[in-house]
Amino acid sequence: MNSRRPLRLGLAANWRQFTLLVTINAFVGAMLGLERTIVPLIAAKDFGLTSVSVTLSFIVSFGIVKALANLFAGRSADCFGRKPLLIAGWLIGLPVPLLVIVAPRWEWIVFANILLGINQGLCWSAAVIMKIDLVGPAQRGLATGLNEFGGYLAMAFSTVASGWIAAQTALRPYPFYLGIGFAASGLALSVLFVRETQDYARQEAAQQPGATSEGRPSFWTIFRRVSWQDKRFFSLAQGGLVNNLNDVVIWGLLPLLALKAGVSVAEAATLGGVYLGVWGTSQAITGPLSDRIGRKILTVGGLWVQAVGIALFVLSSDQRLWLLATGVMGLGTGMVYPTLLAAISDLAHPSWRASALGTYRLWRDSGYACGALLGGVLSDAFGIHLAIAAIALLTALSGIGAFRLLPETAGRKDTLPLQRVETRPATPESTLSEP
Repeated sequence: MNSRRPLRLGLAANWRQFTLLVTINAFVGAMLGLERTIVPLIAAKDFGLTSVSVTLSFIVSFGIVKALANLFAGRSADCFGRKPLLIAGWLIGLPVPLLVIVAPRWEWIVFANILLGINQGLCWSAAVIMKIDLVGPAQRGLATGLNEFGGYLAMAFSTVASGWIAAQTALRPYPFYLGIGFAASGLALSVLFVRETQDYARQEAAQQPGATSEGRPSFWTIFRRVSWQDKRFFSLAQGGLVNNLNDVVIWGLLPLLALKAGVSVAEAATLGGVYLGVWGTSQAITGPLSDRIGRKILTVGGLWVQAVGIALFVLSSDQRLWLLATGVMGLGTGMVYPTLLAAISDLAHPSWRASALGTYRLWRDSGYACGALLGGVLSDAFGIHLAIAAIALLTALSGIGAFRLLPETAGRKDTLPLQRVETRPATPESTLSEP
């Protein structure tokens, strides 16, 4: 990038790169959409798995690996730049649909999901960090909302399309031919047209109060602060973890519940597609709305709306009520998802923002593994309905935690500066107090 040419922050000044990154993130989301209905059914029909815990093992592997990839991506983006991570993620994702197509044993599916977790962690992290770099502090909610809108709307279409193809043909291989095209397109666009955005973050950092030439804080300093030392970051991390924990209801438990109720593959995919469609489209509204009305109301309210939607699944087996439940869950998730990312960006200094986002996304996506383990164990012991009810209760409690611990972060001018992270003693009094 030409250092002599001044960089301009904002969506209007960088709309071409921003739009390109939204498109690339749509391919990232579409890769995951292929699996959200079909893979649990492959477990039951192709491999004869009857244990819910074993069936959900592919989500456990995906969640653990994606969480760790997020953490690696955040720190590496601060150290080495964003574009290399984007390209690496697509290279790792290329074999995923091929492995699912040819898998002779369930372990192959689990391994494919390990690669998919790395692909999602690197590519999605890089895409959202680059968008936040480009728009600057005034439009963070807009940036995260449009990023998640593109990814999850594409995921919804991919979920419905793959389910329709499977219903017309078979669970394998035809739906996964789409994945080959998604991965190849994402890689080509990333290599040929994406530009590095790290200089935008450096420029924003130089304009922050307390700008300094000191070195970047250590990884563990940032990790501790975001994970548990600062109650604001902690409230966001636990909200993100529970959000993805309850997503397992739709991804893992609903297809199995639908199979027991005699619901067809296409109808089950439609239920998942409605959830993802509402989730995806609502974020184009809730992201920028959080810039105007604040992050806290959408975070707390979204978790409680999710809890209501999850609870609806245990009240009846009527597909019309299930359709309403998926829509309510999608709306609640759309309120929470971009808002949490924007709130993390509000609090973190631009010089270590990517590392903070990576740490947050570690805890958020570990929710997939926690949800799959919790849902699987409870389903095998007490039945799927009780497992879903327990997840609804946990989601409501997470909303209470966010209500008590999270202050408003939108519009803050005092992002946590570099030297305060490095020099303040790690005591409860100093790390939990608000400036």
